[in-house]
Amino acid sequence: MSKLFQGIIHQMKDAVDRVIGVIDEGGTVVSCSELGIIGEQRHGIRETLSYSAGVIVNGGFTYRAVGSSVKPDYVVFVEGEDKYAEKISMLISISLVNLKSLYDEKYDKASFIKNIILDNIMPSDIYLKSKELHFDADVVRVVYLIRFYGKAEGVPFDMIQNIFPDKNKDFVVSVGEQDIVLVKEHRPNVDAKVIEKTAKQIDDTITSEFYTKVSIGIGSPVDNVKDLSRSYKEAQVAIEVGKVFDTEKSIINYENLGIGRLIYQLPTTLCEMFLQEVFRKGSFESLDRETLMTIQCFFENNLNVSETSRKLFVHRNTLVYRLEKIRKLTGLDLREFEHAITFKVALMVKKYLSSKMSRL
Repeated sequence: MSKLFQGIIHQMKDAVDRVIGVIDEGGTVVSCSELGIIGEQRHGIRETLSYSAGVIVNGGFTYRAVGSSVKPDYVVFVEGEDKYAEKISMLISISLVNLKSLYDEKYDKASFIKNIILDNIMPSDIYLKSKELHFDADVVRVVYLIRFYGKAEGVPFDMIQNIFPDKNKDFVVSVGEQDIVLVKEHRPNVDAKVIEKTAKQIDDTITSEFYTKVSIGIGSPVDNVKDLSRSYKEAQVAIEVGKVFDTEKSIINYENLGIGRLIYQLPTTLCEMFLQEVFRKGSFESLDRETLMTIQCFFENNLNVSETSRKLFVHRNTLVYRLEKIRKLTGLDLREFEHAITFKVALMVKKYLSSKMSRL
């Protein structure tokens, strides 16, 4: 990248009658119209820019961030502190942003990952590109989709990148205004607890430092780079299903979705037919809030009458009376395993339909 920048700076040298150059993220001058300045250290410039509007003047030079990142990888500098220097710095910055974008598209591993998960690259080209980039195609990776529900103006991306700084193993890419994807390398046969621990680390950091709500969908581990697209789609499904069936959870693993995943993929008409078959006309609507809470608690305690009555602080006979009332209204005896399964699925289907209606 430094050589490419130097090529642009060299071409601009004759058109600009001032010293111009580029500083990298370490504060080192990597390109300059005055070759003797290359290698000099200019510490603190990048950090100062993060607290400004992207341009500062210091020590007889005007400095401008390359791109809109809060902590840019590169900074342009132009000799002078006047309006002319400011305009020249803007023109150089725009030129370098476009050059960097073209370079990243062709050679950057993060861009390669983004193209894979978004299906913007032919499967037959993935291995060829992997070899070109010296990218290890056959290691275990997991896709984490992080969705923000507040204003996210660049800061969350940098924050996540700082949590996972190894850019050769872990890749952070932006895929929308509210969505950021982490593709993280894991050891073979990685345990689900380790995968979810990573998600918990992200959730805790974002919540404590950025003060915004996030949902994190986790795709299945894949050991082949071409399968990252599938893992990403699973992470998307995890978030969508979680919004319906696990509204209290901020971390949802695709592999733990169970029945909810199946229901989410069913056509609406089929769901409505199922409900009509399970519940007699008006029978479900006749169940009051207390009864529905009783049913929920009964399921949570694995159909155990004694444990459920203890949790509800009611006598065992009171619970039995309520279950009998439910049987008379719906025709389903929740003490029987098959009836309980049918009722549980029906409740989930109803919740799914309600969520779809609320989006219309």
